[in-house]
Amino acid sequence: MNTEFITFTIEKQKTIALIAHDGKKEELIEWCAENQDILKNHFLCGTGTTARLVAEKTGLPVKGYNSGPLGGDQQIGAKIVEGTINFVVFFSDPLESQPHDPDVKALLRIAQVYDIPIANNRATADFLIHSELMNQEYEHNIINFKQKIIDRINDRNQLGNQ
Repeated sequence: MNTEFITFTIEKQKTIALIAHDGKKEELIEWCAENQDILKNHFLCGTGTTARLVAEKTGLPVKGYNSGPLGGDQQIGAKIVEGTINFVVFFSDPLESQPHDPDVKALLRIAQVYDIPIANNRATADFLIHSELMNQEYEHNIINFKQKIIDRINDRNQLGNQ
Protein backbone atom coordinates (compact mmCIF):
# COMPACT_ATOMS: atom_id res chain seq x y z
CA MET A 1 0.00 0.00 0.00
CA ASN A 2 1.49 3.33 -1.07
CA THR A 3 1.22 5.80 1.81
CA GLU A 4 3.25 8.56 0.13
CA PHE A 5 0.15 10.16 -1.43
CA ILE A 6 -3.49 10.68 -0.52
CA THR A 7 -6.20 10.91 -3.15
CA PHE A 8 -8.41 13.99 -2.89
CA THR A 9 -11.59 14.39 -4.88
CA ILE A 10 -12.78 17.73 -6.21
CA GLU A 11 -16.52 17.25 -6.51
CA LYS A 12 -18.59 18.11 -9.55
CA GLN A 13 -19.92 21.11 -7.63
CA LYS A 14 -16.80 23.04 -6.72
CA THR A 15 -16.16 25.63 -4.03
CA ILE A 16 -14.52 28.54 -5.81
CA ALA A 17 -12.70 31.34 -4.01
CA LEU A 18 -12.82 34.70 -5.77
CA ILE A 19 -10.07 37.17 -4.91
CA ALA A 20 -8.89 40.35 -6.63
CA HIS A 21 -6.49 43.14 -5.82
CA ASP A 22 -8.04 46.62 -5.99
CA GLY A 23 -6.75 47.27 -9.51
CA LYS A 24 -8.32 44.02 -10.76
CA LYS A 25 -11.70 44.00 -8.98
CA GLU A 26 -13.63 45.36 -11.97
CA GLU A 27 -12.03 42.80 -14.26
CA LEU A 28 -13.01 39.96 -11.90
CA ILE A 29 -16.57 41.29 -11.63
CA GLU A 30 -16.84 41.40 -15.44
CA TRP A 31 -15.43 37.89 -15.68
CA CYS A 32 -17.94 36.60 -13.12
CA ALA A 33 -20.81 38.29 -14.98
CA GLU A 34 -19.67 36.74 -18.28
CA ASN A 35 -19.44 33.30 -16.68
CA GLN A 36 -22.51 33.55 -14.49
CA ASP A 37 -24.19 30.51 -16.06
CA ILE A 38 -21.27 28.32 -15.01
CA LEU A 39 -20.54 29.96 -11.65
CA LYS A 40 -24.15 29.68 -10.45
CA ASN A 41 -23.69 25.89 -10.34
CA HIS A 42 -20.88 26.13 -7.79
CA PHE A 43 -20.37 27.47 -4.28
CA LEU A 44 -18.64 30.85 -4.31
CA CYS A 45 -16.70 32.59 -1.59
CA GLY A 46 -14.21 35.41 -1.56
CA THR A 47 -12.30 37.98 0.38
CA GLY A 48 -13.99 41.09 1.78
CA THR A 49 -14.81 43.74 -0.76
CA THR A 50 -14.36 41.39 -3.71
CA ALA A 51 -17.04 39.00 -2.42
CA ARG A 52 -19.43 41.85 -1.68
CA LEU A 53 -18.94 43.55 -5.07
CA VAL A 54 -19.28 40.31 -7.07
CA ALA A 55 -22.50 39.49 -5.22
CA GLU A 56 -23.91 43.02 -5.63
CA LYS A 57 -23.03 43.41 -9.30
CA THR A 58 -23.81 39.90 -10.55
CA GLY A 59 -26.50 38.63 -8.18
CA LEU A 60 -24.42 35.51 -7.51
CA PRO A 61 -24.37 34.35 -3.88
CA VAL A 62 -20.82 34.77 -2.52
CA LYS A 63 -19.81 33.96 1.05
CA GLY A 64 -17.50 36.70 2.26
CA TYR A 65 -14.41 36.38 4.42
CA ASN A 66 -12.22 39.19 5.75
CA SER A 67 -10.47 41.46 3.29
CA GLY A 68 -7.04 40.22 2.18
CA PRO A 69 -4.96 42.60 4.33
CA LEU A 70 -7.09 41.75 7.37
CA GLY A 71 -6.58 37.99 7.12
CA GLY A 72 -8.93 37.00 4.30
CA ASP A 73 -6.15 35.41 2.24
CA GLN A 74 -5.20 33.35 5.29
CA GLN A 75 -8.83 32.33 5.83
CA ILE A 76 -9.03 31.12 2.22
CA GLY A 77 -5.73 29.24 2.70
CA ALA A 78 -7.06 27.56 5.83
CA LYS A 79 -10.18 26.44 3.94
CA ILE A 80 -7.93 24.95 1.25
CA VAL A 81 -6.07 22.98 3.93
CA GLU A 82 -9.41 21.80 5.36
CA GLY A 83 -10.44 20.63 1.90
CA THR A 84 -13.37 23.07 1.75
CA ILE A 85 -12.10 25.29 -1.08
CA ASN A 86 -10.90 23.46 -4.16
CA PHE A 87 -10.60 26.13 -6.86
CA VAL A 88 -9.21 29.68 -6.70
CA VAL A 89 -9.63 32.58 -9.10
CA PHE A 90 -7.26 35.31 -7.93
CA PHE A 91 -6.84 38.27 -10.23
CA SER A 92 -3.66 39.71 -8.83
CA ASP A 93 -2.18 43.03 -9.89
CA PRO A 94 1.47 42.48 -10.83
CA LEU A 95 2.09 46.22 -11.28
CA GLU A 96 1.16 47.31 -7.76
CA SER A 97 2.94 46.37 -4.55
CA GLN A 98 0.61 44.93 -1.95
CA PRO A 99 0.98 45.54 1.80
CA HIS A 100 -0.11 41.96 2.46
CA ASP A 101 2.20 40.35 -0.11
CA PRO A 102 3.44 37.67 2.36
CA ASP A 103 -0.19 36.56 2.85
CA VAL A 104 -0.70 36.37 -0.91
CA LYS A 105 2.45 34.28 -1.32
CA ALA A 106 1.31 31.97 1.48
CA LEU A 107 -2.06 31.51 -0.20
CA LEU A 108 -0.48 30.74 -3.57
CA ARG A 109 1.92 28.31 -1.93
CA ILE A 110 -0.81 26.41 -0.07
CA ALA A 111 -2.83 26.14 -3.29
CA GLN A 112 0.23 24.55 -4.92
CA VAL A 113 0.87 22.25 -1.97
CA TYR A 114 -2.71 20.96 -2.10
CA ASP A 115 -2.66 20.78 -5.91
CA ILE A 116 -5.78 22.83 -6.50
CA PRO A 117 -6.48 24.83 -9.64
CA ILE A 118 -5.61 28.50 -9.30
CA ALA A 119 -6.06 31.16 -11.97
CA ASN A 120 -4.07 34.36 -11.55
CA ASN A 121 -5.40 36.10 -14.65
CA ARG A 122 -8.37 36.19 -16.99
CA ALA A 123 -6.90 33.91 -19.68
CA THR A 124 -6.12 31.15 -17.18
CA ALA A 125 -9.51 31.57 -15.53
CA ASP A 126 -11.18 31.22 -18.94
CA PHE A 127 -9.24 28.06 -19.76
CA LEU A 128 -10.03 26.51 -16.38
CA ILE A 129 -13.71 27.37 -16.15
CA HIS A 130 -14.41 26.17 -19.69
CA SER A 131 -12.56 22.89 -19.16
CA GLU A 132 -14.61 19.71 -19.31
CA LEU A 133 -13.30 18.98 -15.79
CA MET A 134 -15.55 21.74 -14.43
CA ASN A 135 -18.53 19.44 -14.98
CA GLN A 136 -17.20 16.33 -13.29
CA GLU A 137 -15.43 14.97 -10.26
CA TYR A 138 -11.65 15.16 -10.40
CA GLU A 139 -9.36 12.95 -8.36
CA HIS A 140 -5.81 14.04 -7.70
CA ASN A 141 -3.02 12.90 -5.44
CA ILE A 142 -1.34 15.09 -2.89
CA ILE A 143 1.57 14.34 -0.64
CA ASN A 144 0.56 12.54 2.55
CA PHE A 145 2.02 15.14 4.91
CA LYS A 146 1.07 13.22 8.04
CA GLN A 147 2.99 10.17 6.79
CA LYS A 148 5.95 12.38 5.79
CA ILE A 149 6.18 13.68 9.37
CA ILE A 150 5.99 10.15 10.80
CA ASP A 151 8.71 9.00 8.39
CA ARG A 152 10.97 11.92 9.37
CA ILE A 153 10.53 11.16 13.08
CA ASN A 154 11.29 7.48 12.47
CA ASP A 155 14.37 8.39 10.43
CA ARG A 156 15.66 10.65 13.21
CA ASN A 157 15.00 8.00 15.83
CA GLN A 158 16.91 5.43 13.77
CA LEU A 159 19.87 7.80 13.41
CA GLY A 160 19.84 8.41 17.17
CA ASN A 161 19.89 4.67 17.88
CA GLN A 162 22.98 4.00 15.75
